[in-house]
Amino acid sequence: MIPDYQSLMLPVLQYVANGQEYRMLDVIQGLAKSFKLSDEELASLIPSGQTPLFSNRVHWAKTYLKKSGLVDSPKRGSIAITNEGKKVLSENPLNINVKYLRRFPQFVEFHTSKKLDFNSETIVEEIKNQTPEELIDSGYVSIRKALEEDIIGKLKTVHPAFFERIVVQLLVKMGYGGSIAEAGRATKYSNDEGIDGIIKEDKLGLDVIYIQAKRWEGVVSRPEIQRFVGALAGQRAKKGVFITTSSFSKDAIVYSSQMDTKIVLIDGEQLAQYMIDYNLGVSVINTYEIKKLDSDYFDVE
Repeated sequence: MIPDYQSLMLPVLQYVANGQEYRMLDVIQGLAKSFKLSDEELASLIPSGQTPLFSNRVHWAKTYLKKSGLVDSPKRGSIAITNEGKKVLSENPLNINVKYLRRFPQFVEFHTSKKLDFNSETIVEEIKNQTPEELIDSGYVSIRKALEEDIIGKLKTVHPAFFERIVVQLLVKMGYGGSIAEAGRATKYSNDEGIDGIIKEDKLGLDVIYIQAKRWEGVVSRPEIQRFVGALAGQRAKKGVFITTSSFSKDAIVYSSQMDTKIVLIDGEQLAQYMIDYNLGVSVINTYEIKKLDSDYFDVE
């Protein structure tokens, strides 16, 4: 019998306990042997028919462990235990599930965004009270939130120049700057002064937008926005976009809204959402169509 993803959390953590970096493929194969899964079970696919069921559950177990800070992904398709993960194993837990992971603040932040608490004691009643469409929506929200977190984590590790290029590509996909080539030329701003680049607001170039694109770990405070506004004033600019991988303080948000200069603040969460919405840095693995009966088709005299 194929174990569920919660039952796989502790085995995954134990598999990488020695601190080495493992390929996820090796972890999946190793756990398959450990659970003595048959060829038929390993061939089982999720309902969409696109992904092996066991592999999918192992990857979700990894995702939950990663959101809790117990494992990390040094590079694509890999996994390694963290110091926090080693500390958890030293406590010899009998099981690791969603309830256990809620002791970690970063996991709580990730998990509470979901509409359905898969660890709730009333889970059966919740499922009974939800329509199939609501259950699909809940699953979609969970998958999207996990993807947003992955995007933010990756953005924080890329080279600053590549991050600025990502921002330009996103703005072009959103309809600004004309083409990538034109936008690339526009962003080669030689006299920085707190400005990372400029991009045309429309294809005709009737106005320009000044850009500040910074990878950030801490909260962006009001002084940073004030410096950006000062840089805009030095260029007699009327519009600016400040994009960061972190978040903005309340004072920074209030300050930007009070300026005559139009300042748009985009934090890491919003940036990740835009990248998903405009298909930048992501790929589609499955597409589902929800159909209903066409009553007009059958309404024939």
